[in-house]
Amino acid sequence: MKTQLLILILISLLGAQNGAPASFWSGYSQDEKIAFINGVYGAISKLKSHHRSEVRKQFHHETNWVEPYYIERFYEIADEYRSQEAGYNLKILALHMDALYSNSDNLNIPVMEALRVVSLMQDGEQKTANVRLLRAQHKYNK
Repeated sequence: MKTQLLILILISLLGAQNGAPASFWSGYSQDEKIAFINGVYGAISKLKSHHRSEVRKQFHHETNWVEPYYIERFYEIADEYRSQEAGYNLKILALHMDALYSNSDNLNIPVMEALRVVSLMQDGEQKTANVRLLRAQHKYNK
């Protein structure tokens, strides 16, 4: 069992992504891109749901408990990766991701950060999206 686990880890390390995130993204078909975004949306939704459930369980009997600020901030950050405006029309987000990666300044921005920028833009949060994009360009284009 330990040998199989070691082999699995070795294979996954050898197959790790070495290219730019834009290459990773453009290597997918349109359906695969949509499936990727759908998976991200599902994971974020499940994470928030599970977190809310655990908070409810932990503080169910405490009548004076007030939700700390960091929990709401956590939800706000998670929501930045999901576009409310696009809804379930994930093709729009995939096309915007393609457009973002068509700019050479954005080739090294990780896919999740690119999705965050695109989702914010789609929801009309241009100022926040532009700040995140500029920070990402600065950080990943050194």
